[in-house]
Amino acid sequence: MKGLLEKAGLVLLHNMDPEAAHGASIKALKLGVAPRPGPVQSPRLATDLAGLALPNPVGLAAGFDKNAEALGPLSQAGFGFIEVGAATPRAQPGNPRPRLFRLSEDRAAINRFGFNNDGMDAIATRLARRPRDAVIGLNLGANKDSTDRAGDFAQVLARCGPLVDFATVNVSSPNTEKLRDLQGRDALAALLGNVIDTRNRLERRVPIFLKIAPDLTAEELADIAAVANEARVDAIIATNTTLSRDGLRSLSRGESGGLSGQPLFDRSTRVLARLSTLTEIPLVGVGGVGSAEQAYAKIRAGATAVQLYTALVYGGLSLAGRIVRGLDDLLARDGFATVADAVGTGKEDWL
Repeated sequence: MKGLLEKAGLVLLHNMDPEAAHGASIKALKLGVAPRPGPVQSPRLATDLAGLALPNPVGLAAGFDKNAEALGPLSQAGFGFIEVGAATPRAQPGNPRPRLFRLSEDRAAINRFGFNNDGMDAIATRLARRPRDAVIGLNLGANKDSTDRAGDFAQVLARCGPLVDFATVNVSSPNTEKLRDLQGRDALAALLGNVIDTRNRLERRVPIFLKIAPDLTAEELADIAAVANEARVDAIIATNTTLSRDGLRSLSRGESGGLSGQPLFDRSTRVLARLSTLTEIPLVGVGGVGSAEQAYAKIRAGATAVQLYTALVYGGLSLAGRIVRGLDDLLARDGFATVADAVGTGKEDWL
């Protein structure tokens, strides 16, 4: 019965404007209309990510709950960890609508939100009421009109860092002009140095993650790995959305913005595998994860943990629990006692 209700809900949401449907999903979560299996866990699934003890390695990517409005329900939806945001110092409306497009034929989405959010103060107020038994991180962003974007990341961390379990430096969104320029070697080194210095002044050590784009040359990826190694970031999230439109069939394929979902899977997994040869920093695999098999492929390509978001548009929130349980079965099938034992065992397939 629950499955039928969720399918009916997805049909209803898919008849709405995509951004309105997303808003309705957040409201439904706040009203308690969502699967609540609790974090799915087993001894085999328990994962250490940069010192964070996760019940399972399947997380919710940033962007779903931008403003930390539904942390309680999401913490009970089956995920091993949750990332909210991106948060900027000041609230901003983002880019004009429409700015979110479903590509149903491709099981994908294109967005050009532009870091729309309520600002760090409002988000910090909600994070202060967060569930304490969940692992929750915050994606850090910069205001569109900022004259010091690197300083914005540190400012959000100083305000919200004491309230989260990890923080992600997001220099990989294609929807804020010139933001990806911060992935250059010198700019990234300066940015991370500032963020790490800010982290070191907090009363509690908060792991710092770095989120990168999939549209990088081999040289650019090597530079990012070198800077991340030097800065001693705690994890790298690979990858954010792509600007590529190769092989798409949907009518909205020509919209500008970042492409997420199934078409990103191969590209992001290749970046992940290459990155695993350049650094021993733990990696989080993102991009096109929509099944247990794909989560497992990311792990075998070098990911300690994975995240998903777009797949929920097509599979519903219960997809998280289904992926985690399926991943447990796959690990058992192949004789792995823990997730850690499987990490990187198949990366040669992607190099």
